[in-house]
Amino acid sequence: MDSLLEILRQHDTTTRMTIIDGFLAVFLSFILALIITKVYKLTYKGPRYSQSFVHTVIIMGVVVSLIMIVIGNNVAVAFGLVGAFSIIRFRSAMSDPKDIAFIFFAMAAGIACGLGFYLLAIIFTITLSLLIYALYIFNYGNREGAPRTMKITVPENLQYDGLFDDVFAKYTTYQSLTRVQTTNLGTMIQLEYEVLMKDGVKDKDIIDAVRERNSNLNVMINYTDVNY
Repeated sequence: MDSLLEILRQHDTTTRMTIIDGFLAVFLSFILALIITKVYKLTYKGPRYSQSFVHTVIIMGVVVSLIMIVIGNNVAVAFGLVGAFSIIRFRSAMSDPKDIAFIFFAMAAGIACGLGFYLLAIIFTITLSLLIYALYIFNYGNREGAPRTMKITVPENLQYDGLFDDVFAKYTTYQSLTRVQTTNLGTMIQLEYEVLMKDGVKDKDIIDAVRERNSNLNVMINYTDVNY
């Protein structure tokens, strides 16, 4: 009987220690996930900001930290969790590849917390957050002269072959005629080009130059049709 009570006492102590470690890991991973999502909000440039995604990042970080505590050094439990989570399917596609990076960011912080590397998790989160914010501030990787679609309307009787070659040579580094179609009941022709502007070129500059050649008809520059 005494030996049984001793075993129970040891088990109770282990449980209390596990709960304390779990609380610390969950609390710290939650704080770090808040920092990560704050950086995400500050650096997000897309049109489809999602509050639910921010909540997902926080939840993922906390859940992963708890999973690491449960796994510990138990290989059997690890394989069991892999099998359990393999049935999960994510149906929504990421609109921005950077969103995936932030999910892994939160998961990495959660793993470090779950394994008890609290100082490493804090240093890792602060350092990477500063680096991400620096990339945002300096706009690193941005390319001047983003690819665009340019639509030019010309009269049906106008010979358009080579008509805008000198204009494109002056204002663009690349241009390609991708589509020709009639419009306005066949009285007009719409030319569609893929263009890459030279550094410092304003949209109005090239539009004014084209309008001098197409009888001052409609010219449109579209920023969303061309994706690389």
